[in-house]
Amino acid sequence: MKSIKHIYKIGHGPSSSHTMGPRKAAEIFKSAGAGFDASYKVTLYGSLAATGRGHLTDAAIADELKPAACEIVFKSEELLPLHTNAMVFEAFGENGELTRTWRVYSVGGGDLADELGTFKESSDIYPLTRLSDILKWADDNGKLLSDYVEENEEKDLLQHLSAAWDAMKKSILRGLETEGRLPGGLNLPRKAYSYFQKAHASSELLQKLNLLFAYALAVSEENAAGGLVVTAPTCGSSGVMPSVLYLMKKAYGFSDDKIVKAMATAGLIGNIAKHNASISGAEVGCQGEVGVACAMAAAAAAKLLGGTIYQVEYAAEMGLE
Repeated sequence: MKSIKHIYKIGHGPSSSHTMGPRKAAEIFKSAGAGFDASYKVTLYGSLAATGRGHLTDAAIADELKPAACEIVFKSEELLPLHTNAMVFEAFGENGELTRTWRVYSVGGGDLADELGTFKESSDIYPLTRLSDILKWADDNGKLLSDYVEENEEKDLLQHLSAAWDAMKKSILRGLETEGRLPGGLNLPRKAYSYFQKAHASSELLQKLNLLFAYALAVSEENAAGGLVVTAPTCGSSGVMPSVLYLMKKAYGFSDDKIVKAMATAGLIGNIAKHNASISGAEVGCQGEVGVACAMAAAAAAKLLGGTIYQVEYAAEMGLE
């Protein structure tokens, strides 16, 4: 398993696999040309082609490859090996000659992979990749799940998680303040502000639940509008974790430091799911994204409320179910 930094990426929505991943691939391909490319052609395959326009895939790629001209080709009926989210980048010189090509896949959560395995964002750093093995390690050594994360992670992990938590809070506040229509052909109105105001008029019994809905909608609507959000573990599920954590802070007074530590535990849960199964909605459906996000949020809440390692595991399991 790689660093849980890959679980918490800060970027623009609406999709980690269809927007953030392709944008990053375009950035990498462009930088490899060192400014000598005259134009580009990018062919999208499978799921990327089928829903690319709605997820702003073409706009994200073209924007990253500016000022050079870029032709986007959609081949939704054609699937390439390895993953349904395939892209082929082609660069052309001044005389229209093909100079470089790159086949790359957006494999979920904003991560990329190519067929030769030559492109890697980071190395595997976790020796244990199954929760049953990690629980045994923690029990045998009197450790917490967050201890396992800190013992294997890079030194700046908590700094990264703190920045992610700050971005989560800002996405909630922006979403609660913004009204109007979301971009796209459905012409949907934003609802977070309305839910937030109605929550304050709710009975004490329902207020926390309604606030939770408002916070989740706020981030999800920011994501749908292409705003800055945090993958947790994806853009499509980005409203779940922030809403639960923000409610825990507001309703129960947990400090930012405690929440950041809980995010480490939640990130481990997301990492295990990603490594052993998938978090790519194009590959395993929206349940693969939102289900894992629910498991992460449940684990974080259990951790904050003083749960044992086994209670944290059970909360995550119920969330996933």
